[in-house]
Amino acid sequence: MKKSRPVAQMALLLLSVAGIGIALYLTFVHYQNVPLVCSAQGFVDCAFVLSSPYSVVPGTNVPITIPGLFWGIVSAAMAIAALRISSPSSPVLHKIHIAQFAWSLVGMLTVLYLVYVEIVKLHTICAWCTGMHALILIMFLITLVQVQQRPDVMAEDETETELEADRV
Repeated sequence: MKKSRPVAQMALLLLSVAGIGIALYLTFVHYQNVPLVCSAQGFVDCAFVLSSPYSVVPGTNVPITIPGLFWGIVSAAMAIAALRISSPSSPVLHKIHIAQFAWSLVGMLTVLYLVYVEIVKLHTICAWCTGMHALILIMFLITLVQVQQRPDVMAEDETETELEADRV
């Protein structure tokens, strides 16, 4: 299990960076008023979704990509913090796993609301938004698995993995 913990954290970090990239791109498009690289007709119409009243934080002119960017940065920071902890049985690591799960749950609840808005209210979806939603879903599933692992089991698995590595 020694390898799976860093692999999971590296996956969370890479997914966070991808989400940060999407959020930066959509924020740039919002403020620079340049055309999106996305379909603009039919069921997938990014321009329609991203120019709707739901594309900004309620009561402001701030695009929802800004909170999305913040979400990705916090996710990346937690993955980096978890990668820096060497012991899989560390209580601090377990607390980070819980924080990652709670943070990804907030992301999933937001995704569920935004998918509802796209499909039910706007009758169209945004491909970029769907990409971000998929990243958040994958991150949620990774953190769900992580938070269910017991630290003592992870430590035993690490010892077994180290013994196997010594044999090779």
